[in-house]
Amino acid sequence: MRHAWLMPKLGLTMTEGVLVEWTVAPGARFKAGDCVFVVENDKAASEIAAEQDGLMGAPSVAVGETAQVGAEIGYWEDGVDAAPAAAPPALPRRPVTPWARTLARRHGIDLGGVVGSGPRRGVRGRDVEAAQARSASLPASGSAEPRALPTSPPPSAPAAPASATAPGRIVAFNATQRGVAARLVASKQQAPHFYLTREVEVTPLLELHARLKGQQGEEPRLTLNHFILAATGRALVALPDLNRVWCEEGTLLLDRPDVGIAVHTERGLAVPVLRDTGRLALGALARQANALVERARTGRLAADEMGGGAITVSNAGMHGLAAMASIIVPGQSMILGVGAVRELFRPDAQGAPRLCREMALTLSLDHRVLDGVAGAALLAALADALAAPTRLLF
Repeated sequence: MRHAWLMPKLGLTMTEGVLVEWTVAPGARFKAGDCVFVVENDKAASEIAAEQDGLMGAPSVAVGETAQVGAEIGYWEDGVDAAPAAAPPALPRRPVTPWARTLARRHGIDLGGVVGSGPRRGVRGRDVEAAQARSASLPASGSAEPRALPTSPPPSAPAAPASATAPGRIVAFNATQRGVAARLVASKQQAPHFYLTREVEVTPLLELHARLKGQQGEEPRLTLNHFILAATGRALVALPDLNRVWCEEGTLLLDRPDVGIAVHTERGLAVPVLRDTGRLALGALARQANALVERARTGRLAADEMGGGAITVSNAGMHGLAAMASIIVPGQSMILGVGAVRELFRPDAQGAPRLCREMALTLSLDHRVLDGVAGAALLAALADALAAPTRLLF
């Protein structure tokens, strides 16, 4: 029996999606739980899994095309009346991101010859771009002698717009970049931002982190960002009245201490949300956060792993920046910008210079639902948690 694949609705505001990849070839069989296609909306790319075994039919929407939510994009057979299919070609063992596959098709690059830089030698978009650049730099055999190009268009050609004739080239936005741009503009226009910064002493945190690095076995490698995520979640548990967001009917108080993680990906900014962050032990938090970040970078976030929460953590310190004031993620009320660790001397109680290691935490807040007193309380709770980091372990 024939069944349709429909463009899924991956968010409340999603009206259309881009078909990024068909992962099962026409005529190939798949099992329940297998990823059959990848869809990108304005937030991220998501893998769509089959709900039951079946036989893949022909697609009606090609890779790179856009379809409205609910529109048919292909079909599959449940196998009751379907003829047996030839065995599909073996898929490559190493992982390949959807964006890498799209670039490879666009430029005619054989993925078998691309050197991967990802985990398990997985191929990422930048690897395909590097292969394409190397290919473009090689001289074509038997090519004709170069000809001088006309410096002006023929008289019959219409004049090009000024933006198109300026030096440079236009790089089209993908769906994620366009969606992020629109949502951040809306956030800046609708939410009255204000900013608070506090220098936090992190010497105890750095000492604990150094000790744990020498003791860790099979547990995930703990980073400073894991501690900051834990401290943020615990602060929301201690100050539940701050775990709130704006909605048209009033202030929405959230039940769970969820925390978003700002992740740079090849397709643009992604913000997966770590659920119940404030109630996780640090080891479990690190495992879940690492898995979320990896799925965000490879375009495999599920719909329920995005959206929600009142706050996101954006770590600029890993890029060497002293501080960062960020734009609030739409639907949230706060974003925490984390700066790099700095060493400086401050006077102690007797006035003698004392070496301190500090980190700037900059909190952006939505003034519709939170004020300066609330923001100061959250920063104080973060400072207290990072000053006694052993309490974050359990």
